[in-house]
Amino acid sequence: MRWDTATRYKLLLRLNNDIVSASTRRDVFSAIAQSLGDIFHFDRLSINLFDEKTNSLSYFAAAEGISPTEISEDVRPLARGAIASAVIRSREPFILSDLSTHIYWPSVKAMKDAGLNATMAFPLIVRDKVKGTLHLSYAEAPEHLDEMIEFLSEVSSRIAIAVDHMMIHTRLKHINTQLRRQKEFLTSQNRLSQGFDEFIYESQVMVDVVRQAKLVANSDIAVSIIGETGTGKDMIAQFIHQMSSRRDALFVKVSCPALNSALFESELFGHAKGSFTGAQTNRVGRFEMADKGTIFLDEIGELNIGLQSKLLQVLQDKTIERVGESRPKTIDFRLLSATNKDLEQALQNNCFRSDLYYRLNTVTIKLPPLREHPEDIPVLMEKLAAKQSAERNLSPPLFSESCRKIMLRYPWPGNVRELKNIIKRFIILRPGETITGNEMDTQLNCVRTSTCRKHMTLKELERQHIVNALKETGGVVGGANGAAALLDVPRQTLQYRMKKYGISVNKLETLSI
Repeated sequence: MRWDTATRYKLLLRLNNDIVSASTRRDVFSAIAQSLGDIFHFDRLSINLFDEKTNSLSYFAAAEGISPTEISEDVRPLARGAIASAVIRSREPFILSDLSTHIYWPSVKAMKDAGLNATMAFPLIVRDKVKGTLHLSYAEAPEHLDEMIEFLSEVSSRIAIAVDHMMIHTRLKHINTQLRRQKEFLTSQNRLSQGFDEFIYESQVMVDVVRQAKLVANSDIAVSIIGETGTGKDMIAQFIHQMSSRRDALFVKVSCPALNSALFESELFGHAKGSFTGAQTNRVGRFEMADKGTIFLDEIGELNIGLQSKLLQVLQDKTIERVGESRPKTIDFRLLSATNKDLEQALQNNCFRSDLYYRLNTVTIKLPPLREHPEDIPVLMEKLAAKQSAERNLSPPLFSESCRKIMLRYPWPGNVRELKNIIKRFIILRPGETITGNEMDTQLNCVRTSTCRKHMTLKELERQHIVNALKETGGVVGGANGAAALLDVPRQTLQYRMKKYGISVNKLETLSI
């Protein structure tokens, strides 16, 4: 077949039109494969991307047609791609009309074994840089080879631009995603730092706690905050940060139970672009975010002992190394931590490192459970109801005298968090209505009955509380009227807890509460 000017023009126009309408790498590659396949009838088509920094090759998208298993891996050293390497070095097309003459190259032998006998490769050059290579391979060498090479050299320049544009688009999309996530993180941190109107107390025991927090705020010593779940350990940590000279920098909260072992270093210390598959940009870790500010390690007692040594090194030296970099960076941070565990017992059980324990516990602030300062319950009820109802543009519920008496007698195993969630439940389900003692007793009855029946662990109580919330919202997790809003936790946190406790919204009716 001869490719006259009209044929060439039609192909280039079709390529342009198809590529412009494509929105993903796969779509771009499919458009190229369809257009070239109708003219050049290849048996295999592939586009390699060349990374100059790592001197490696990767596929722009999965190859079309015959795929020899020996060369199917996504990322590989340049030396493993002999033909691509020759094209990138010479910046010229590389043609093999008979692969049997070069089977000493492993990649060529693999192609030959798969039934391919001829191949041609073209450089993809943009702004005088080789971005990759375009390969067409055949079971039988095509006719009019010279004319094909001339035509494909022209086509490859158009393909190079399309590939480069899509890669830029992919990088920008990834960067935008990273920026959006960082913005969400910083926004959540700012929201947390503004939450001190919920730090409500009148009792002497809480006055003493706040006085102790103020005393340590302006020093840089490490503070460990201990107390049962729901007592407000994170709020005390935020209070210390806001009272300190570091208040204008970030307060960075790290939930230790949620840390993935495989991504521990990347999450806390950050990573460099290209340090592992998927690391397409540099990432700032939590410690670096906390530079000049405060890092708060929440539920530090849940951290795997295998990861504690990595954390200890940073706390001792105050230096980090991003994954994929060997240059240490000094970080100026203030350390706060919290736990509901008995760390001394964890030390005896060899579940917690002694050197980390002493590093964390320069000063300890103990938060009392709500049952030890019940005089704070009435003021908490009124102020939390007023604030949470205003946030939802709903009328606050009214608490009858009998309701108040029951709330004062209840032991509150979930502490202030449980009280807050009970109030939120009535705001959503009974806005503006008067809550009687019987209605409050009904809400608290499940936990009270279970507690009388046996001594429940905090994990059992938390699981029970989540199941209750999900049943009340009909299995809805997110949204303004979902269980996450009812429990006042982020949707992702609730989903993590549901997975941890084996709670499925599809099996709510079979779950005991």
